[in-house]
Amino acid sequence: MSEQHHSIIPTVKYGVACGNGASAVPCMLAVTTVKGFCFAGYQSGFKRLFIAMSSLLKVDRDLKNRVETFREQISSEAEHLVASFFPKKLLELDQFLKEPILNVKDLKEIHSEIKFTVPEPILFTNSHDGVDVNTKKRKLEDGVADESWQGGTKTLTVPEGMLKCNTKLVDLIERVKPEIRTLIEKCNTVKMWVQLLIPRIEDGNNFGVSIQEETVAELRTVESEAASYLDQISRYYITRAKLVSKIVKYPHVEDYRRTITEIDEKEYISLKIIVSELRNQYVILHDMILKNIEKIKKPRNSNAEALY
Repeated sequence: MSEQHHSIIPTVKYGVACGNGASAVPCMLAVTTVKGFCFAGYQSGFKRLFIAMSSLLKVDRDLKNRVETFREQISSEAEHLVASFFPKKLLELDQFLKEPILNVKDLKEIHSEIKFTVPEPILFTNSHDGVDVNTKKRKLEDGVADESWQGGTKTLTVPEGMLKCNTKLVDLIERVKPEIRTLIEKCNTVKMWVQLLIPRIEDGNNFGVSIQEETVAELRTVESEAASYLDQISRYYITRAKLVSKIVKYPHVEDYRRTITEIDEKEYISLKIIVSELRNQYVILHDMILKNIEKIKKPRNSNAEALY
């Protein structure tokens, strides 16, 4: 029987055999040599490694317990979201898509009339009518140019009062915005849960880790898309406000009024697509996580039995 002896080697891969040429982590461990191969005790090797790691950074025990409680809370909430909340929400949004408010056949039903009467045209006969026809910048009494004057019809006030928004679209937007916010918040919770399940970096046996990273990437993509929906709603209000101000300034131009109608129809279609996308994202996330739940929760299999 070949001779066995104890030796000290400077590099051992996590206290596992290192005679195969694999990259190793610097560590001083007592090992037993048999026929040129190096083996170390699995339990003793990991124990010494953990002791060395804990000595590098001291963490307050109370803070450590609080962090662990937070991790457990995130884990419990995220598992509930995936198992229960996501399927319920996708069914709820699917029912929302079937409501009459999102199934208007004639888009004229969502039009909003701009109640602003066209002022009577001013006829100029000569320069002695007492009307200033100069389209250049007005000057105030002190001779300073008025930067706010840019021509157009003089409208000191709107006779009909404040010009209202499209109330039908506003009501629909107020129902869609909370759904967008909910998706962003829930995705953030699930993303945190998956990230906390990612083990420490090691060389090899990372297939499960790659699945976790793909899941995190998908959750991050859903968050970004949902945030873009909120930006889209804000742009609609800004664009419509600019067009309405154009109508007030140039009330005789019909194209501005027609553009308001077109942008309202476009926003209605976009809102229906947003609700559909929210439902689809809940379906995709629920399906993706359930199919890979084993690798997400346990990305690496224990290889202790393979050492002997």
